[in-house]
Amino acid sequence: MPLIKRLTTLLDPLLVPLQPLVLLLARLYLAKVFIASGWLKLTNWSQTLDLFTSEYHVPVLPPMIAAVAGTFGELVFPSLLVLGLFSRPAAVGLFFVNAMAVISYRDVLFSEGFEAALGQHVLWGCLIAGLAVFGSGVLSVDRLIVGRSSR
Repeated sequence: MPLIKRLTTLLDPLLVPLQPLVLLLARLYLAKVFIASGWLKLTNWSQTLDLFTSEYHVPVLPPMIAAVAGTFGELVFPSLLVLGLFSRPAAVGLFFVNAMAVISYRDVLFSEGFEAALGQHVLWGCLIAGLAVFGSGVLSVDRLIVGRSSR
């Protein structure tokens, strides 16, 4: 038996059962990060508007609409992910929130010395993409709903 097949045969029974827990942990981690950011924006609204006016350069949207949309996205999409409700649409929405943050703050994130900050957005983007592709797993409201509707 080739080495890769032997390793897969050995590791699958150990790792596959961990998938629901890993998906849940990814959802909770992302929720913590984005809800904290959204809550900070909401509770310091005048400062948020100032940042969207002077520092964040969101393409196409006026600063007020960008601030509302960004704050909404940072609070609602991760809240849905915590529950595992509408997980794939929530992940896609959060992916765009994250991408828009990188685009609108590119002057800072792409400058020298900010590689770690950009790296965080890349990490979050990969985790979000994984949730969009693989779904929220069995530990989710989505799975309960799908399970009931298929009976």
